[in-house]
Amino acid sequence: MSDSSECYAVIFSSTAGENREGYDAMAAEMVELAARQPGFLDIEHLQMGERSVTISYWESEEAIRDWKNNERHRIAQARGKGGWYRDYSLKIAKVTRSYSFDSSRDSV
Repeated sequence: MSDSSECYAVIFSSTAGENREGYDAMAAEMVELAARQPGFLDIEHLQMGERSVTISYWESEEAIRDWKNNERHRIAQARGKGGWYRDYSLKIAKVTRSYSFDSSRDSV
């Protein structure tokens, strides 16, 4: 994601459920599928024990709705509710500005 660009962030926080069978493969598939979805910009994932946070960035709210309704993604959502997650929350936020720093790049 480039600096200073407006976009939308989907913040998905969850607690792992008891039955995680097939979860890792589906999670990897969802990252690959989302990356091919029109309007997708980037994704970040943080794991803290049983809690995790995934933030995906999108060009528009329409792109987010299209991703939510993607047939394969809907299957993953159902499996999440069926045991992969004990709980989750989802927030959508508009990013009006962004900045970054990378020490491996030459700075002026």
